[in-house]
Amino acid sequence: MENLRKYGRPPFAVVVVHGGPGARGEMAPVARELASSRGVLEPLQTATSLEGQVEELRAALEKHADLPVTLIGFSWGAWLSFVFAARYPAFARKLIVVGSGPYEEKYAARILETRLGRLKDEERIEVRSVIDILDNPKAENRSSAFERLGVLFAKADAYDPIPGESIESGESVAVGAQADIFLGAWKDGAELRRSGKLLELGRQIECPVVAIHGEYDPHPAEGVRNPLCATLEDFRFVLLENCGHKPWVERNAGAEFFRILKQELR
Repeated sequence: MENLRKYGRPPFAVVVVHGGPGARGEMAPVARELASSRGVLEPLQTATSLEGQVEELRAALEKHADLPVTLIGFSWGAWLSFVFAARYPAFARKLIVVGSGPYEEKYAARILETRLGRLKDEERIEVRSVIDILDNPKAENRSSAFERLGVLFAKADAYDPIPGESIESGESVAVGAQADIFLGAWKDGAELRRSGKLLELGRQIECPVVAIHGEYDPHPAEGVRNPLCATLEDFRFVLLENCGHKPWVERNAGAEFFRILKQELR
C-alpha cells in the first residue's frame, strides 16, 4: 500500500499530516492547493500507536523530505506533529496546527456534548451505537463504524460546508479509514494528554508554532490557545470566523484559511 504521496516539484519542504487517527488521505485537498508553488508531502499513517506513527513520520521525512520542513497537522495530526516536533526538533522549521484537539484534559469534556447537540435525535442515537461498536474489540464491522462516525461528526463539525466537500465524498473514506489505527493511537494520545505529558513536550519544541482554529469547531479554541500560549516561546493563534473543524471545506472561511496558510509558508 502506498504510504506517501508527493505533490508539486522538489524541494519537498512542506508536509501535511492527516487526522483521525486513521483518516488517511483527508489532507489531499490542502496538499493540492499548496502544491502549485511548492513541493508537498502527504504521509499516510498506518501504525496503531502514537510512538509508531512518530517513527513512521520520521522515516518518511528522512527519506523523502528536504529538511527541515514545515509541518501542517490537522486534528489528530496536530498532536502527532506537535509530538514529532518535540522529539525531532532538527526536522521542524515551523509547526502549523489546524483544528487541534485541546492540550489539557479539562477542556475536552464538552467536545462530544457539543457535537451531539448539533445532531438530530436519530443521529445522536446512532453516534452512541457506533461508539459502542468501536469499544467492542470483537465487533466485525469496526472499520465501517469508524467511517460512519466520521460522517456524523463531519456534519456536526462544519459551520457551512461547500456542497460536495463533506467527508462522505472525501478521500479519507476512499483511501480507507481504519478503526484499529484510530483506537490504538488515540488511546496513546488521550493518555499523554491526561497525564500532562503532551503539553510538557511543548517545552522541547524549538520552531515557531501557529495554531489556526475555527470559532465553530467543537474542540474549544481556549483549549489550544491558553495552554500553548503558556508553554511555547514562539506561538501565534489565529481564529477563523464562520468556520468549523475543517477550514478548507468551509464556504465562508476556506479562502481566508488558504491565504493565511500560504502567508505562513513564505
